[in-house]
Amino acid sequence: MTSFRNNRLGIAIGALALLGIGIGAGVFLGRQGGQDDPSAASPGERRVLYYYDPMYPDRKFDKPGQSPFMNMALVAKYADEGGPAAAAGVRIDPALTQNLGVRFAVAQMGTLGGDLAATAVVDFNQRDVALVQARADGFVQRVYNRAPGDVIAAGAPLADILIPSWGGAQGEYLAVRRTGEASLIQAARQRLILLGMSDPLITSVEQSGRPRTMITVTSPIGGAIRTLSVRSGMTVTQGMTLAEVSGLSTVWLNAAIPEARAGQVRIGQGVEVRLSAFPSERFTGLLTALLPEVSGDSRTLTGRVEMPNRGGRLRPGMYGQIVFGGGAGPALLVPSEAVIRTGTRDVVMLALAEGRYQPAQVRVGRESGGQTEILAGLAAGERIIASGQFLIDSEASLSGVEARPIEGAPVSQTAMAPMGASQ
Repeated sequence: MTSFRNNRLGIAIGALALLGIGIGAGVFLGRQGGQDDPSAASPGERRVLYYYDPMYPDRKFDKPGQSPFMNMALVAKYADEGGPAAAAGVRIDPALTQNLGVRFAVAQMGTLGGDLAATAVVDFNQRDVALVQARADGFVQRVYNRAPGDVIAAGAPLADILIPSWGGAQGEYLAVRRTGEASLIQAARQRLILLGMSDPLITSVEQSGRPRTMITVTSPIGGAIRTLSVRSGMTVTQGMTLAEVSGLSTVWLNAAIPEARAGQVRIGQGVEVRLSAFPSERFTGLLTALLPEVSGDSRTLTGRVEMPNRGGRLRPGMYGQIVFGGGAGPALLVPSEAVIRTGTRDVVMLALAEGRYQPAQVRVGRESGGQTEILAGLAAGERIIASGQFLIDSEASLSGVEARPIEGAPVSQTAMAPMGASQ
């Protein structure tokens, strides 16, 4: 009997020992499972979906630790960030934004300078050009020591040309004049004009009473000799170009206007000119034309400014700068660095309440002095990210946050208290 009781007691003690072992193992396994599951959380704690590297937000990890890419701590992605049930935008841990050096700005009304400066080069006025041509076949007897680049006055001699064919026609004209027949005289004189003789030459023949076959070719205008094709002893033919002379009374300035700023200038607009050759002087001119072609390399439009050249001091090839005066007016301004230009649209990153951020599509205007004009998509007083917005924009894209359309932007200043321009 005693042996039977001892056996039953031993069995009971063994069963209790096995039960204790099972309970301990269950608790241990439960703890281990809770540590391996990143989504497990005790009541009152936020549930972690995954961990990620802020520099590579598309790479996800199931455990916290160091990033294999940038050797920085992984950041937790919580279940209550983003999603249809969450508030607008994506939530970023304030500590992370501080570590990333994110700076903020406020869209505010201001004045954007209307002046537009463009580089310019002095050029000849291509409308003030004279071509000197031979009016008949002849022989060059003398040249007057001219060369391309020389600046000459109007009426300056270029060459003496012997034209034998004119001698007979002039002799006939003098013979007809002696008859006294007015109609015949007029017809003979008209013939000389058709042969290419000038009125001063015909008058000289009339006064001297002798034919003139040696003709001095002169420049009809004053300016610079661009080309000179006449040399002593050469034979010239009718219509041959002997010289090309460009006037210097006025010059052109060809200004390289950026394509994006072409809408700010207009024909007839007055400009101020600063030339490197005369740094202490200011010249004025008039915009006379905008050439229809845009340079493919520099994406600039050529603006033609015409200005007087008093004293002939402005020489083609001189370098300068043109300032187009424009009306500076009020505009909604943001830092230019805050605008994300994707090529298809322009976006800024809104800084909402409770550490949330949302991209907003905007339409930009002029840009000057590091400030960009916002034409639509943003209201005065809205807080945006001025620096570091690319990383947050990537996070918003991964979270499926849609950009606020231009039509959905508020039209009045938001109720959010304005902050400093930078933080």
